[in-house]
Amino acid sequence: MRRKTLLLTLLAMITLLSLPACDTVSNIPSTSSFGTTTTREQTITHPTTTMPTGSIPTPTTVPLPPVESNPPNTTYAPAFSGQTRIAGVKTTTPYDVKILTKDLVSPWAVSPLPDGRLVITEKAGTMRIATTTGELSSPIGGFPSVDDRGQGGLLDVAPSPDFAADRMLYFTLAESTPAGSLTAVARGRLSDDETMVEQIEILWRAIPYYDNSMHFGGRIVFDSNGDLFVSTGERSDLATRPLAQDLDNGYGKVVHITIEGEPVSDNPFLGHPGVLPEIYAYGLRNAQGLAIHPLSGELWLDEMGPRGGDELNLVKAGKNYGWPVISYGIEYSGQPIPGGLTTQEGMEQPVYYWDPVIAPSGMTFYPYDTIPEWENNLFIGGLRGQHIARLVIEGDRVVGEERLLASEEQRFRDVAAGLDGALYAVTDEGWLYRIG
Repeated sequence: MRRKTLLLTLLAMITLLSLPACDTVSNIPSTSSFGTTTTREQTITHPTTTMPTGSIPTPTTVPLPPVESNPPNTTYAPAFSGQTRIAGVKTTTPYDVKILTKDLVSPWAVSPLPDGRLVITEKAGTMRIATTTGELSSPIGGFPSVDDRGQGGLLDVAPSPDFAADRMLYFTLAESTPAGSLTAVARGRLSDDETMVEQIEILWRAIPYYDNSMHFGGRIVFDSNGDLFVSTGERSDLATRPLAQDLDNGYGKVVHITIEGEPVSDNPFLGHPGVLPEIYAYGLRNAQGLAIHPLSGELWLDEMGPRGGDELNLVKAGKNYGWPVISYGIEYSGQPIPGGLTTQEGMEQPVYYWDPVIAPSGMTFYPYDTIPEWENNLFIGGLRGQHIARLVIEGDRVVGEERLLASEEQRFRDVAAGLDGALYAVTDEGWLYRIG
């Protein structure tokens, strides 16, 4: 009898353990500045299975599917698991999305000032200053002539680490000359009345000049020593692509310079004959996102691919990132990039890639715990993708991806972490968002 009772008890426990867990989905509304309520996020909970008395409950976890469900442009296989189409994640903390203004004109970059306001560049060659409630200054002028055709114009901006004392702004532009255009790095002082940027000087040029309107790169970020990292593009044309692999020019590079425009003293190619000493890394196509991880201090970069093959890279000194020799994309015509290679010895693999493309642009790490699950996550503006990509990064791998604001149908050009714990984003359509 005791044996029979024990057997029935074991059968009951097995039955309970085999019951499927249920997913409960509840919507969290988010209110826009116009008072309309739309569903931005979902909370997905996974209740634990009922366990016998005295057992230790173990929560069940069900990974979300990848956020990308469209077919890829290529048939290339990733080099390692998780290099593309990683599992999806969802923000569980409620947050607000507000449109602060729709009155910007082709903005390209947004960056916080030390007083919490935002400085914003506009492609045609002006800047604006916006408050975090959406009050917008008149256009600020004084800049050199820019080539604002296509992908050119006044590009990125980074306030000096000592801005409160020196009022200096560092910026990039597609410099316009009779010989063509190129990506240039400059600085100038914001006037006391904030109507002009004055005393402007060009610090560095991504030589040579070339007459087209494509692939300027142009992101700029200060490192912890107060020096500058700057990205450049390879100017898109078949004739200029190979220059990304050569070290005697400024095309398709990350450069590391001082605030005077000189090469940083420990640059990897310093002293090499025939090599630009400013070069830090090379083999890039069109890098429009740069950000430094708030904990590790490492430099991360996003890069626009052709059809397929947008990349996220962890940038290391002296490394070759492969373009146009290797790529996870194909030509716009549908033909492979010459050689059709995705890997080659001596060339770095992307940490992550997108196929089809999202056209990644400006990006930022979120250094706060205001929204706890966002802390140290990477946020990337998507142009073609028309969303902000949230990437969860552990070490040197992406472990989760979420798409934010996809329902807005905007081309997100840049995203920055404000000083108030919110994200701020600008779109090609001229909108400024506050997210948080």
